Amino acid sequence: MDLAGFDALSFDCYGTLIDWEAGIAAVLGPWAQSRDLDLTAEALLTAYSGHEARAEAEHPGDPYPLILERSLRDLGAQLGVEVTQEEAQRLGRSVPDWPEFGDSHDALTALGERYQLIILSNVDRESFAASNRRLGVTFTSILTAQDIGSYKPAPPNFEALLAEAERLGVGKGRLLHVAQSLFHDHVPAQRAGLPTVWINRRRDRPGWGATPAPAADVTPDWEFPSMRAFAAAATGT
Repeated sequence: MDLAGFDALSFDCYGTLIDWEAGIAAVLGPWAQSRDLDLTAEALLTAYSGHEARAEAEHPGDPYPLILERSLRDLGAQLGVEVTQEEAQRLGRSVPDWPEFGDSHDALTALGERYQLIILSNVDRESFAASNRRLGVTFTSILTAQDIGSYKPAPPNFEALLAEAERLGVGKGRLLHVAQSLFHDHVPAQRAGLPTVWINRRRDRPGWGATPAPAADVTPDWEFPSMRAFAAAATGT
């Protein structure tokens, strides 16, 4: 396959364009310190990851801030320490503070000159709007978990993506999905018949961080260490 053979790119946002691990760790770290938990940021993210995935699977209709709150309370229960309502809400309200990766804006701007850009994100509309202000990019379409009624890796999210691509006039086989998470994106995207690009943001760190390990073996069609590298390859610049 040739990257030039696509008309549209769909993107995961959090982990790919926005540094969700930094954003989550900025809340989990002070909470853990206040409870005298001797855990590194990486250990906290790993412990947290399964709780968020479970909350999304078991409560698909909950808006993302409530998913974050529930996940922190469940993490506290696992670790045997208190999570106050204020602490849970602090995480739930934190998405607008999560930083963008430094290469996201320029890469998306370059890609947008050649491709239609679609967001497929596991958040609510309000949270994404705040992140989009950080990215400073106009997307052709934005699909959130709130719009779809479920969270990736659930199949309906990718069914909605394919339906949106068809609505936009993107021909069969002309949509490429771009994401960091093998668990949330690459496994279900390939099951839906989509080729994928792995933006391997964690290439220099072991483990999976805030993302669970993929539920099945998966081999992305392309792998790049950054959005900058992907944009350069896709646009020939």
